[in-house]
Amino acid sequence: MNSTVDTLLDRYGRTYSAELGIRLADNTPAPLFQWLCAGLLLSARISSDIAMNAAGALKDAGWTTARKMADSTWEERVRALNHAGYARYDESTARMLGDTVEHLIEAYDGDLRRLREAAGKDPGSERQRLKACKGIGDVGVDILFRELQAVWPELYPFADRKALEAAERLDLPGEADTLSRLVDRKDFPRLVAALVRAAQAKSLDAVAEAAAAG
Repeated sequence: MNSTVDTLLDRYGRTYSAELGIRLADNTPAPLFQWLCAGLLLSARISSDIAMNAAGALKDAGWTTARKMADSTWEERVRALNHAGYARYDESTARMLGDTVEHLIEAYDGDLRRLREAAGKDPGSERQRLKACKGIGDVGVDILFRELQAVWPELYPFADRKALEAAERLDLPGEADTLSRLVDRKDFPRLVAALVRAAQAKSLDAVAEAAAAG
């Protein structure tokens, strides 16, 4: 394996969904919904650590499906987000979560697998349907796709701009197709997450140095 890739996976190769204890591999409504909420939170202009804390807080509150979230009040969601440190966006995000679950239940019975089927398993159509959820834009969809590709094969191989820019800085391929050939298919979401994590930690130079020394 490429020594740079090996160093990335060793230091940063944990997906965000795994960190949150979201069992995406199950491809069932609850983990898919939890990942949607995480993607919404992570896409805001706020630190990823705070966003992850907030995503964990929603899960801890028991709002693990669209219908359970729909049973919560705006005030309860604001309080949970605020306590998790998501203070700058707590009120607007609590509102967006409420709008999103309402849309998901009305359009897809709260099940993102139905969104996927309605989109004909076409990534472009899936992107547009996900963007119909309040608070999910292209950045949010990119975050979702990075890890959904493990269970929605039509998305593979996917790497967003952040991951590809980090790859190029490490002299790795700057295209998802070529980059994906450096690892087993099952490890590609981990590699994409590792690139994003290393870039966010401003550790790309350290990764390069460690790989060169290794």
